[in-house]
Amino acid sequence: MNWGKVFYIFFTLMSLTTSAAFLYENSATALFIAGSVNMVSTLLKIGVRNILSAELLAGSLVADLHLIPAFFTLQFWHNDKIAVGLVIGAVIANFYTIFVSMIESAKEKIDF
Repeated sequence: MNWGKVFYIFFTLMSLTTSAAFLYENSATALFIAGSVNMVSTLLKIGVRNILSAELLAGSLVADLHLIPAFFTLQFWHNDKIAVGLVIGAVIANFYTIFVSMIESAKEKIDF
């Protein structure tokens, strides 16, 4: 079992679920947790050397660049609609990352 892959998949799923938690309960705390978990997920993907590693990192960076402005928008300008819209974008980016991870896992199974 590849423990590095387990950890970055775990944090990708955690980022998706914590972003979904914000959509349920619009609070700055939930958004901060989602952003923090996604940043850890991004950092874990930096060292990955797989076929689709660039796509994985790009998807995670897109989610970061949605969650960070969403936090500032909610915290300082108290604009829930823009924050929710940005978090929906981050959720889509995390779904993309999970989809690419599944393709990569399937490709690894075929190659062996």
